[in-house]
Amino acid sequence: MKAFNRVLLKLSGEALAGDKKTGFDEATCIMVANQVKQLVQEGIQVSIV
Repeated sequence: MKAFNRVLLKLSGEALAGDKKTGFDEATCIMVANQVKQLVQEGIQVSIV
């Protein structure tokens, strides 16, 4: 049984920057996208703000 059916994910630019000081780190963005994809495939509704 799933602990949650819906999650709200708040992403900041700082979180997506990874080790970089400015902009987005491609590897970090891909990692986050893959994790969100896995949740959706498991039937969890994901909202991102």
